[in-house]
Amino acid sequence: MSKENEVRASWKAVALGNVAGWFAVSLAKTLRMTIQYRCEGPSTKGPCIFALYHNRMIGAAGAAAPWLVFRPGVVLTSASDDGATVAAAMQCFGLGSVRGSSSRRGAAALVTLKKAIKTGQHVCITPDGPRGPCYQIQPGIVKLASVTGVPIIPFLVTYERYWSLKSWDRFQIPKPFSQGKVTFGKEIRIPAKLTPEEFEIERKKVEEIMRESLNPAER
Repeated sequence: MSKENEVRASWKAVALGNVAGWFAVSLAKTLRMTIQYRCEGPSTKGPCIFALYHNRMIGAAGAAAPWLVFRPGVVLTSASDDGATVAAAMQCFGLGSVRGSSSRRGAAALVTLKKAIKTGQHVCITPDGPRGPCYQIQPGIVKLASVTGVPIIPFLVTYERYWSLKSWDRFQIPKPFSQGKVTFGKEIRIPAKLTPEEFEIERKKVEEIMRESLNPAER
């Protein structure tokens, strides 16, 4: 197998993910999160593609639970050891994973995500990952929505108090017992068979909608 198609999952990465996942589960239970639905909500008749910033995964994972009552979900993570860590952590919240990114196994991941949607599963993508730039939407999520006809739902998370790591995404860890807000935005439908120019317009539209949830200093 070539390095481009290799999926990495060392035991250390998986173990770290399990520890991080259960830490996140415990932390999420202390948060006082307000949830707002601007879309149909968890009882929607079909699967959705959730767009979530890479640095907001802790608060988001806990808020995903109501959606998983009605149908299972998977998260797209990279094929690297970092992706294996995230996949193991998300499993603690009851979420499966699809391994791949724009730099490795991108085409294979797209096919697997399409199959997941076809079987009725929700898909969650951090469209500014796996390496950024932070808050910049990559084209993969727009492509998936275009070819499947499934809507994108902005999965927007903010914390009242948090620590910010010195990582590329400035990963946010909410402080225990702090308040936060989760907003599931209005459905974004991406047309099929777009020209390159039309595709870029749709990508920028998703990016602008996501950025509206950020504090002015983050934009």
